[in-house]
Amino acid sequence: MPLYHDDDQAMLAETASQFMGEEGAIAKQLRHWRDRDCKDGFGHGLWEQFGEMGFTGILVGEDDGGLGMGHVEAGIVLEEIGRNLTPSPFLTSSVLAATALNHGSDDVKGRYLPGLIEGKSVFAVAIDEGAKHRPETIACKAERSGNGFKLTGKKDFVVHGASADMLVVAARTSGSDSDEDGLTLFAVPKDAANMSHDAVRLVDSSIATHTSFDGVELDGDAVIGEVDNGRSILNAMLDAGRVGSAAEGVGVARGAMDMTVDYLKQRKQFGKHIGEFQALQHRAAHLYSEVEIARAAVIKAQQLLDGGSERASLMASVAKAKVAKTAGLAVREGVQMHGGIGMTDEYDIGLYMKRDRALQEFLGDAYYHANRVAELSGY
Repeated sequence: MPLYHDDDQAMLAETASQFMGEEGAIAKQLRHWRDRDCKDGFGHGLWEQFGEMGFTGILVGEDDGGLGMGHVEAGIVLEEIGRNLTPSPFLTSSVLAATALNHGSDDVKGRYLPGLIEGKSVFAVAIDEGAKHRPETIACKAERSGNGFKLTGKKDFVVHGASADMLVVAARTSGSDSDEDGLTLFAVPKDAANMSHDAVRLVDSSIATHTSFDGVELDGDAVIGEVDNGRSILNAMLDAGRVGSAAEGVGVARGAMDMTVDYLKQRKQFGKHIGEFQALQHRAAHLYSEVEIARAAVIKAQQLLDGGSERASLMASVAKAKVAKTAGLAVREGVQMHGGIGMTDEYDIGLYMKRDRALQEFLGDAYYHANRVAELSGY
């Protein structure tokens, strides 16, 4: 398949670009909520507008009230989110949690998907249990208790955890911590007793939590999928999230690059625009090439996911690793070419660097995914 958007996708991209540029702009959203020390880190009003635009239900099937689109379309929205640094729960709610809920029972879907589609509900995913992304090891336990389960353990860096109406929690229902089987996913409502959140503000001003489960009682209807067979759903959710975060990373790289190129055309030194200096032209051209390569890798991963290819998981890690390197280059070059003012809060370029740092760690950094590509390739 060609590594560019078709006509319908191009129309969606135009719509998302205009909407995010106007309603999701840095001054209107990121700086606004950051400077007010907002406990959520994003605006619920904007999230409802996402619902009105239909963005929230992109990955939800038409039978469940969504648009029934794919990861290419979700990535279009995420790229614009990244380009404008728009704080929103789209990645955790409409990509990660929605992917898990699509595998749930009709009861689970009916309980949570309508709120998501309307932009009224926010979801989070609780997977990692340490400083680094290591989903291969899950120690959080869910033990049988009457007709349901009792959840015990701790999850770290749950993005939007304290703001979420529901958390998708990966817990062990049998076997040892590193077993492939024995995992179950649960939909844990925000008002569950014995669940607590320790909120922390990340470098990009988003809010995450260290979430503890001290014997949280859940009924059997909270199970997403089948008991002990949640690994396949978890993997599908992770692949969707990795490709989604890579798409947002491309947006961050594009936003930083565009801002830098504009600055090269405006800033004068020695009586010339600094963009006329050949050394900076070479660096800008190299950055443009890297961003386009990363974007192509992401589109390919999205297409493979939408097509159900066996290579989709491998390509998801290729995209995540490539984008991490490229976005890192984009924000570093941006700050350097802006000079000293690039280190100040007055200019937005530094905000791109902060978002890149948080996004690189989310669902695995470049080293994790480079190693995963090697393992999946037989090395």
